[in-house]
Amino acid sequence: MMKTKFEEIVDVSRVGSENTKGLNELMVLANAEKMTLSREDVEKVLFMGIDFQNDFMENGELGVPNSHKDVERVTKFLYQNLDKVTTIALSLDTHELHQLFHPSWWVDAEGDHPVPFTVITREDVEQGKWMAVEQQQESLAYIIHLERLGKKQLLIWPYHCIQGTHGAALEEQFSNMVHFHSMIRQSTVQKIVKGQDPLSEMYGIIKPEYAKTDGTNYAFLHSLLAYDKIVIAGEAKSHCVLESVRQIVEYYGDKHELPSKIYLLDDCMSPIPGFEESTEHACKELQRIYGIHIVTSTEFML
Repeated sequence: MMKTKFEEIVDVSRVGSENTKGLNELMVLANAEKMTLSREDVEKVLFMGIDFQNDFMENGELGVPNSHKDVERVTKFLYQNLDKVTTIALSLDTHELHQLFHPSWWVDAEGDHPVPFTVITREDVEQGKWMAVEQQQESLAYIIHLERLGKKQLLIWPYHCIQGTHGAALEEQFSNMVHFHSMIRQSTVQKIVKGQDPLSEMYGIIKPEYAKTDGTNYAFLHSLLAYDKIVIAGEAKSHCVLESVRQIVEYYGDKHELPSKIYLLDDCMSPIPGFEESTEHACKELQRIYGIHIVTSTEFML
């Protein structure tokens, strides 16, 4: 029986804003709990949180609608399953201002930068509509690669998750719950930084969209084999969550049992506006082909 109430860890009225609860105050509460250590779990459960960062909250630089409710629901799910979740792994989207998917990388004939959400195609570059301010050949090669894959086009995003800024940090109510779990279960939070290559987007937690050298995180991929269940939530559903799941299931394939151990908390993730329909279709395809589970946090029981 937990002594600490949910409301003593998470203040849902402050999701996306300043945290008023200090980490040391939380640790005092956690130290009073007596819970089985994670290393003693018979059933191993991994919770994977994708990009629950301030800039993806509704008031962030690349705000995802409904993200505040997503955080409320996912923190409640974690609280109700603190004794079931063995390990928490988090991805942290982390960039610099000058990267290929940010406005400063490109200029038009007048020297103006593209506005956020501009699509830049191979034809745009070859006809001089947009020009990279540096590494022109490599930038065009990246766009050609994306178009050959047929998955995405290069989309210019608002500046977001700049390393060292508040926007790149974990949303603070979510952070409270994650670190509370870490203390009471004596389980180290795995924090995986992604997206630092200036010449590639990196939506998924496993590898960049394109790179000259193999940037696959094989150590993390192989670590997934230790778990009986892998529960995933995060932002945005349409991009970083979807691509993370896709990279994992495509690596293991439809003949391996690991994809069937994946559970998406569908009510703890939301898409970028304009991508709702394509995202639902893609998730259904992953469910059909690989046998992943799409569940809600209120109905799914660990």
